[in-house]
Amino acid sequence: MFLRILGVSFTRNPRRKLLAGTALMLGMAVTTAMLIVALDVGDRLAAEFRALGANLLVTPKADTLPLEIGGVDYRPVDAGAYLDEADLGKLRTIFWRFHILGFAPVLEVPAELRITGHQATVRTTLIGTWHERAVPVPDGTVFPTGVGSTHPWWQVDGKWFAEDADEALVGITLAQRMGVKTGDLVQLDASGRMAQVRVTGLVSTGGPEEESLLVPLRLAQTLAGRPGQFRRLLVSALTKPEDDFGRRDPATMTQEEYDRWYCTPYISAIGHQIREVLPGTEVRVIRRVAEGEGQILSRVGGLMWLVSLAALVAAALAVGATSATTVIERQAEIGLMKAIGASQWLVQILFLAEQVMLALVGGGVGYLMGWGLARVVGQGVFGVVPQHRLALLPVVLGLAGLVALAGSLLPLRRAARMSPAPILRGE
Repeated sequence: MFLRILGVSFTRNPRRKLLAGTALMLGMAVTTAMLIVALDVGDRLAAEFRALGANLLVTPKADTLPLEIGGVDYRPVDAGAYLDEADLGKLRTIFWRFHILGFAPVLEVPAELRITGHQATVRTTLIGTWHERAVPVPDGTVFPTGVGSTHPWWQVDGKWFAEDADEALVGITLAQRMGVKTGDLVQLDASGRMAQVRVTGLVSTGGPEEESLLVPLRLAQTLAGRPGQFRRLLVSALTKPEDDFGRRDPATMTQEEYDRWYCTPYISAIGHQIREVLPGTEVRVIRRVAEGEGQILSRVGGLMWLVSLAALVAAALAVGATSATTVIERQAEIGLMKAIGASQWLVQILFLAEQVMLALVGGGVGYLMGWGLARVVGQGVFGVVPQHRLALLPVVLGLAGLVALAGSLLPLRRAARMSPAPILRGE
């Protein structure tokens, strides 16, 4: 009998039901789209922001004071401390190993350059690094990395050097000053150690590398007399924007707080884990990169949640208005039900059941519309199409139910408190 009454009641006054259902449908569509975009595109945006460059710098803890000009270390090769190249595979063993997107060791070597066939020499810095290198990991796998993953915006006119060849890239500014072009042979003199490299291309970086010569790390180690060693490590890691908790000193945390901080991909937590696998190192955050992407991601996420909240509030108000009108129009029906013995709870349950059915229909249709809207927003605004997340369907239906109930709360309380006698007397 209850289901029969519910069915008749739900189909009554279809225009008003359609209005409330449309409000729920639109609210759920916007909320679904924002949830899908926030969950999927947020991670992709974080990965895209890695094009800003490495966000962690690893150096020996016992190193001497660096002599840097324009980001290039000009200390003699026999000064300062070094790190071992063989330990780099350990970076892929930390807790957040899959958030390590790439890393590149760097070794700077002061040297004199001379183009074959010319007498003039130029003093500059050789920057030894990897372009593409498969690093063995202790678990038996290999991890491809290099400056191609830490500095993807570098542009090369020509081709990159081969890791096992005596080749080099010349910074565009240095090449213009020396008159170097692709294919030239360049003589190198690094404190008496001599080598000859062939120029494979000119590199534009927008940084101090444009005044330097980029060579394979192996060659720089040979000229420096430091086989298997390097001085700096640039790491590109996918991180979560730091909040007040993430910026706390782990030494002041309780064990529970420390575990939560350690198991969250804050940039400080990832840096701490790098120090654990590379003892004797100092890990510094490149704040310009980390804070920039953190602010952008936080603002994008905040905007999405604000739009979702506004859509849910608007849907709740629309449902509340239609519910209040329905209760006023059905006073006689409510009075008759109470006169023949219906309790306040039964009256409320009847109206609540109507709202739940309305929420299921509106939420289901809103979910389908929201998925289409998410594709449009993701492709048009962020340049990526988000993945379809069917797991969000019960969440959206639950939100639709909560919005419908929240909007109907006050009208239902009014219906429950109605006295049948004045209503049946027409008062």
